Amino acid sequence: MSHAAIVVRNLRKTFPAESRLGPFSWHPFRAKGGSALRGIDLEVLTGEVLGVIGPNGAGKTTLLEILSTLLLPTSGEAWVCGHEVVTESAQVRTVLGYCPSASQSFYPRLTGMRNLEFFALLNEISPREARVRIEALLELVGLDGARHAPFHYYSEGMKQRLSLARSLLTDPSVLLLDEPTRSLDPLSQLEIRRLLRTTLVEKLGKTVLLVTHSLAEAEEVCDRLAIMHRGTIVAVGTPEEMRRASGEVDLARVFERAVGAEA
Repeated sequence: MSHAAIVVRNLRKTFPAESRLGPFSWHPFRAKGGSALRGIDLEVLTGEVLGVIGPNGAGKTTLLEILSTLLLPTSGEAWVCGHEVVTESAQVRTVLGYCPSASQSFYPRLTGMRNLEFFALLNEISPREARVRIEALLELVGLDGARHAPFHYYSEGMKQRLSLARSLLTDPSVLLLDEPTRSLDPLSQLEIRRLLRTTLVEKLGKTVLLVTHSLAEAEEVCDRLAIMHRGTIVAVGTPEEMRRASGEVDLARVFERAVGAEA
């Protein structure tokens, strides 16, 4: 594990069925459970960008939530920078930043800057150091001019940028990014991709696990790709290795062959 920032071994997550009230009656019905992860094995090398692609419902977000300690696995093990995500969750959170696909947990009436100050306080960052970090991060993600605007006035793209800034507050070694360019216009997507590749990885040496639905983004930003389908990893490698293994030139065709015609 010395050369791997993230190690996952036989990771499984099963959600139990739940009893809920029906929408038009007082009679309970049984909500269907299911297996989100079915024995995941994966390694992310230190300093690389590993892209995870797959159809909706493949288990990509569940994997990130377990690695970020937000969700407990049913079985299996995972380590981030040598810390086990269940037994050493506090240590994991000191080395990891998580940017979810939905902009959650921000306070709508607070400005972007005040929101980041609040989360810096939760992470026990001193006010003086927090101000320096927040100013640098807002400039880094292109929100410097909107720092004093209330969060509820932010566009979806601006909310996504603020979420990325929040994931960087603690200067983590490892970043988990769930569709960080979602809702951004093409120019903003290009800027975020350059930020990830050039600044965060090549300049600052971060390790990134990136979930994306964009094959173009995956090929442009990622060193290797992992294709997920029905809670399993069905292919791992560089885009070129995947092309050679499948005999396909188009990465979209590689993806289609890996997950089957239903995708």
